[in-house]
Amino acid sequence: MLFRTDVHITPLKQTIAYGEGILFLGSCFADEVGGICRGLGFNAQVNPFGVLYNPLSIANALQRLHDGKPFTHEEVIRTGEEFYCTFSHNTEFWSHTEADLLERVNQSLKETHEHFQKAKWIVVSLGTVWVYRYRETQTVVANCHKLPAQLFDRYCLSVEDTAACLSNLMQAFPDKQFIFTVSPLRHLKDGLHGNQLSKSTLLLAVNQVCELFKNAHYFPAYEILLDELRDYRFYKEDMVHPTEQAVRYIWEKFVEFAINPSETPAMQAASELKQMLHHKPLFPDSEAYRRFEEKKSQKEAELHQNHPQVVVKNLFA
Repeated sequence: MLFRTDVHITPLKQTIAYGEGILFLGSCFADEVGGICRGLGFNAQVNPFGVLYNPLSIANALQRLHDGKPFTHEEVIRTGEEFYCTFSHNTEFWSHTEADLLERVNQSLKETHEHFQKAKWIVVSLGTVWVYRYRETQTVVANCHKLPAQLFDRYCLSVEDTAACLSNLMQAFPDKQFIFTVSPLRHLKDGLHGNQLSKSTLLLAVNQVCELFKNAHYFPAYEILLDELRDYRFYKEDMVHPTEQAVRYIWEKFVEFAINPSETPAMQAASELKQMLHHKPLFPDSEAYRRFEEKKSQKEAELHQNHPQVVVKNLFA
């Protein structure tokens, strides 16, 4: 007797290996899964503009990463909370001064621009088709930064609009392998029905793109949470975000889908060292802890020697 519906996933023909550049971009879900990936020593960067939700903002971010054009004074805005930011970034980049903001965003841009040039994999987590456009400049914004609503026009992308936006990315970056996913996080501003319409639009658009382009692939994170994990115990108290357990489960599915099986020993070794690096001793002056430190150093040396493609510094985060 079955008590759940399994989502059957066919692994990619071409899979991710340690050492290959990966960029995670998009919703909070990109933060979660990308953070796990980076934390296991993969050569990954995660949301250099902060969390992004709609396809147009994600496409604009990718173009900016490709061009590497620094942000300038003309792009700085004063937020509703008396901080400085830009319409290309999420609220995590809020700064007390314009100088500090520009230093932070341009340093992030420089690092990720260099990473993007060499990256092979782009993992895009799409959240919603609702878009906000700043009326004064007719610019699509990544975040409204708590500015008055009358400064923006809010509209919904159609399936055709969304598919065209994503198709442009495929054509602009044919050397990249794109993995698209629709975020299982629910956007409830327009109610559950409105959320389903938005997610359905994304699903239809991504399906069109994956049928047209060989470098476009779909990972069913949305279906895994809603169908395999069909229970509110897999949501946090806000009933919107998945729990850590749910994210871990979906990460394991992502590994089956996208990570080369030959990398399993390296992932295991990286995971073991990461646990040791984050261990907090009760008695740091004890003989037992001294032996633990020696074992940790030995593990790190073995990881460097046996799996040189693992980015060990990422395990410390």
